[in-house]
Parts: sequence; structure tokens; C-alpha cells
Amino acid sequence: MKEMTLTEIAGILIGHAQNMEAATGCTAVLCPEGAVAGVVVRGGAPGTRETDLLKPENLVEKIHAVVLAGGSAFGLDAACGVADWLEKKGIGFDVGVTRVPIVCSAVLFDLWIGDFSVRPDAVMGAVACENAGNSNLPLEGCVGAGAGATVGKLLGLDRAMKSGTGAFCVEAKGLQVGALVAVNCLGDVLNPDTGKKVAGLLTPDKKALADTQQQMLDLYLDGSNLFSGNTTLGVIITNAILTKAQAQKVSSMAHNGFARAMRPAHTMYDGDTIFTLATGRIKADVSVVGMLAADVMAKAVLRAATQASSWKDVPACSGLFGRL
Repeated sequence: MKEMTLTEIAGILIGHAQNMEAATGCTAVLCPEGAVAGVVVRGGAPGTRETDLLKPENLVEKIHAVVLAGGSAFGLDAACGVADWLEKKGIGFDVGVTRVPIVCSAVLFDLWIGDFSVRPDAVMGAVACENAGNSNLPLEGCVGAGAGATVGKLLGLDRAMKSGTGAFCVEAKGLQVGALVAVNCLGDVLNPDTGKKVAGLLTPDKKALADTQQQMLDLYLDGSNLFSGNTTLGVIITNAILTKAQAQKVSSMAHNGFARAMRPAHTMYDGDTIFTLATGRIKADVSVVGMLAADVMAKAVLRAATQASSWKDVPACSGLFGRL
């Protein structure tokens, strides 16, 4: 098994757009030829678009894009710009008079940081499409949906750290499985291989990491809403041949990657969502694809934290502890 670049998977284009002054953005994962897709939402506070289409019993077999965005529910508007851009390219489900692009989307909450009045919109979605496939633009860091992402927000933004977008991909005997994720979790980010915390809730002096899970135990009888403003969004991309039901299963297994690299994951105050896109180039056992999906997702979560840069007075792992 060897590591590869996520953008090397044929049939997939990835583009980001962001406004770093406002600290928000969106990411468009385009599959112009169509890809079989599945989704699993495990967080208790999701914001999504067109996810019902991905149920195995429903009509549409392939989709044309997944959009991840900041801006909370307002950010769903970015998917409209992606749909318009794809329609102009003649990409979509043929309905006779036009082609209707099938664009699924999920959003995260980043309104606490930057300018809450600036949200990803249709224009930003179209810009992300224009940027798709441009190898001169960064794939990871404070870009796209991760532009305004933060972690360790249990006690508010003052004790939180900056996160971003991460990616990781592997190939094993021709099977390619990769993950792209915008990490905006309530809790802490850990290195899945060592268990060491790399980002999350800061101590009062902001020089070290506290423990979100212990703080939750200490504060759970407090009636105030300490836990809002989270959600981690991910996409598994593979060249495997999968059915919609199998793609859904891969998304389910990929959530194990969240649990390995974020503590806690899947709370009622997160909208944790993972899509799977399968381009259908190679036969593969769904359990193997899912196993690899969990591994690459955990590593992508780690990279989202370690590749992020500090934003104003919100420190990142790279600023406090150096590049890991």
C-alpha cells in the first residue's frame, strides 16, 4: 500500500473558495462523469441538501458534486452556484429540456469566527468550481469549507484552536481510497496512531491542551448551551465499483475514522456527515474499501489540524507546537 495525492483519483476534481477576512468558505468535489454516492449523518445537528436522493431505494444512481461549506444553514446556497456552473457545462441528469446536476451538500457552523454576515453563496460556489483541478492552489489548510473551522470550542472561541481542511489518500493493488475533511469539531483532535492530542481545548493560559471530555463531565449539569457551533464534514473518494447501498456502508465505516481522531465525536451538537463517491473503475470488496476509508479519514482529520494556520488570535497547532 502506498500513499498518493487525493487529486490523482481519475474522474474527480476538487476546488476551494474562501474569504479569509470573514473566515468562511466552501469546497466543491466535482464528478463530471457522475459517481455512485452514499452518505451517513451521525451528528445530532446536521445541515444538508439532497441527501435523501442517496437512499438506495430512490431513483438517481449517480451524482455530479458534493459541496462542503461554512456559513451554517446559509452556506447551503453555495450548492446552487455549483449546480448552475455544472448545468452551463452540460453536466447533469438528462430531463429533456436541460440537464439537472445532482449536487449534494452539507454545512458546518463557523459564524462565531470572522464576519458572521459573510457566508458562502452561489458566487463562491461557482468560484470553487473554477478552481477545481488547479494544482497551483492548496488542497489543505485554511481553505474551502475549513477556512473558518475551529476545534475545542467547549468553553467558547477564546479557548479554541484553528483547524482547517485535510486530505489523505492511499492505493493498494490498484484500489484507491482517499478522504477530504473539514474539521470543526466540538472536541479535541488526536493523532490516531499515537493517541496524542494535537489540537483542541486550550488551558486557561493558552499554552497547552486541556481535555474536552473531562470538561464535559465537569460541566454537564450546567444548563447553558456550551456545546453549539460544531460539525465535521468529510468525503471519501474511491475508484471502486460500488452500489448506493455499499457506498452508504463505506460512509458508515469511515465514521470510525472520526472516532479515532476526534474526542468526542458524533455529539448531539455536531452535525458530523460523511459522503462517499465511487467512480467505478475497479472491483473491490466493500469491507476492504470501508476499512481503508476509516484509516484515511482518521489521517485526514489529523492533517486538517496540523496543516492549519493561526487566524488572528486563534492559534493553530503549527503556531503552538510547530508542524507535526
